[in-house]
Amino acid sequence: MRSILPAEWRDKRAANPLPGLITASLPEPQRAQLSNGATVVQLDLPDAPVVCLDFWCRAGSGEEGAGESGLAHFLEHMVFKGSQQLEAGEFDLRIEALGGNSNAATGFDDVHYHVLVPAAAASESLALLLDLVLQPRLDPDDFSLERQVVLEELAQSEDQPEEVAFQQLLQRSCGDHAYGRPILGSRQALMDHSPQSMGAFHQRSYRSDRCCLSIAGPLASLAIQEQLEHSPLAQLRPAEAGGEPQPLTFQAGEHRMELPRLEAARLLMAWPLPGAADQKTVLGGDLLTTLLAEGRRSRLVERLREQLRLVESIDLDLNVLESGCLVLLEAVCDPDQLPAVRREVDSVLRELQDVDPSNAELERAKRLVGNGYRFSLEAPGGVAAMVGNSTLWGRHHNLQAPLDWLEEWDVKRLARDLIPALSPERAFCLEAVPA
Repeated sequence: MRSILPAEWRDKRAANPLPGLITASLPEPQRAQLSNGATVVQLDLPDAPVVCLDFWCRAGSGEEGAGESGLAHFLEHMVFKGSQQLEAGEFDLRIEALGGNSNAATGFDDVHYHVLVPAAAASESLALLLDLVLQPRLDPDDFSLERQVVLEELAQSEDQPEEVAFQQLLQRSCGDHAYGRPILGSRQALMDHSPQSMGAFHQRSYRSDRCCLSIAGPLASLAIQEQLEHSPLAQLRPAEAGGEPQPLTFQAGEHRMELPRLEAARLLMAWPLPGAADQKTVLGGDLLTTLLAEGRRSRLVERLREQLRLVESIDLDLNVLESGCLVLLEAVCDPDQLPAVRREVDSVLRELQDVDPSNAELERAKRLVGNGYRFSLEAPGGVAAMVGNSTLWGRHHNLQAPLDWLEEWDVKRLARDLIPALSPERAFCLEAVPA
């Protein structure tokens, strides 16, 4: 399933973990605050082969104001062009020399920068990371060059008809909300940005109470707290005003569009669910989408692909977002089959409204969701990302809690609280066909 996030975010956030799995019981995350309110969360994983340093900030594209389209993502690029202490490219060279690697990604709600390094290099890498992210140089010459890179990314996205259709789905269903606008921004806005406007965005968004540093790995020998008290993170000031995510107002409806160079027809559908703060409902949504479209035995896959052979592929995913989660369906088929695909999708969803899923279906979904969650915790990078993101948004549960919440869902609760939310009339449906 194509995510609502661009390929760059998906690839970076799912960076390949280094060899070596965490097999021991995961400890309780240890959370603390610096004197300025910046949050630090640590997990000591003695058997892990590396340390992950993951810096999170509420500075995604949803923070952009008028005239700032694409600025959050553009800033992520410019961060790696150096700081007052680091020349362009020097950060990557020094991290690689220490035996590590680094990456970053910008989403709708937040941005994060992470480094994987051997434990012996963690302190030096942490100093480099915080200097780079919190004190970017924003050199005018580098700014002009990197703008062309971002414009090329935008052009590539606009040149892919599947991406154009997907962006149309978001724009029409999410309206004026940030989720309806491209993270990459608009071409004109990107041309209008300046180092000064980017510096103002950085200063406004990268504030002590809007940041979280997450560290996971073998930490016993590291004096991290003492180091942080003398770091750029400790110099940040709190935000001047609170900025909670704007609630998503979802618009049901339908639209049909013709796209040149589209090789197969697409049925795209979207439904809203409560935002990420409602973690128990998020788990229920994950169960429901898994029951419907994960594996050959799931309802949509079995009916449309295995039995009727109407589609090349069909996917249904839950995209967890702060202002409101989105369930997104994508079915790829021959243009002549599109009406039949639409009818059968509606039929499967209505059948689920009329007859509760079986206990066996739900238990299968629980196993798949639970195993996926456990797999995400097999390397320090996954652990640091999970606790960093949840802590950033004020969710302080331990790592066992999602597995416990999963078990709270039964067939009756799923039928009462979530299945009605995926009725066909509550969706925005977009049909994309080759021109």
